[in-house]
Amino acid sequence: MTTTTVVPAPSEDSTPRPLPGSVPGRYLTDCWTMTRRELAHWARQPVRIVVGLVFPVMMLLMFAYFIGGGMTIAGGGDYKEFLVPGMFVLTMAFGLEATMIAITQDLDKGVVDRFRSMPMASSAVLVGRSAADMLQSALGLLVMIGVGLAIGWRWQGGAAGALGAVGLLLLLRFAMLWIGIFLGLLAGKPELVQAVQILIWPVAFLSNAFSSPEDMPGWLGAVAEWNPLSATAGAVRELFANPGWGGGSWIAEHAPEMAVAWPLVLLAIFFPLAVSRFARLSR
Repeated sequence: MTTTTVVPAPSEDSTPRPLPGSVPGRYLTDCWTMTRRELAHWARQPVRIVVGLVFPVMMLLMFAYFIGGGMTIAGGGDYKEFLVPGMFVLTMAFGLEATMIAITQDLDKGVVDRFRSMPMASSAVLVGRSAADMLQSALGLLVMIGVGLAIGWRWQGGAAGALGAVGLLLLLRFAMLWIGIFLGLLAGKPELVQAVQILIWPVAFLSNAFSSPEDMPGWLGAVAEWNPLSATAGAVRELFANPGWGGGSWIAEHAPEMAVAWPLVLLAIFFPLAVSRFARLSR
């Protein structure tokens, strides 16, 4: 018995058809898909998220209760009112390490190469990473605000000032995030992240987060004053109406303006560097 196979006639137009939807719509879909992927890791790795939230809380409690008793601020006042805004700033900076580790792990396992071979916008990988990290940073900031309130810190200004301070903190975090993405792409291997992490701590602590630059040696105080973290800390203290470190230098008197300018400068430098580095990765 003979079996006859019917082969359908070829279509008149055999060229691949574009995916449905507009280009911006498909791009937003790709970005949201990558963001959901990063958020799904939270459910599978809750310990990492908890550690990331607990570490800055432990530092805040340590400095507030173990060291804060011997600290004084200009004009008097409670040291916690000075310390807590500074710790908010450091929390935004310390998140850079988690970004670098996540990027290098995806590179080392070939995850990024697999994404780049798929019919999707390759830049959605970076956008998804940044969106998920910003959500985690906002959560960490809320936790720190809650702990600060629990230990007696209060903002003395109005709601508008508090919202402005939170906005400046998240702006700094967004800039630090793209520094982390670039450094992660540059490192490539999780093992190399430790070498870069060594540089984060001196930059973070060489600021006015814990003490006034006026109490430091002259040259060291000048470096601390021009640290981008110091500008944000000074502006946040001003918006929260908490005691600040004062100082008569130009940078001290223009902390709010520099708290906006520094993150924008960092973004202007590291955002294109990260995008360019990502585009040069082997396919």
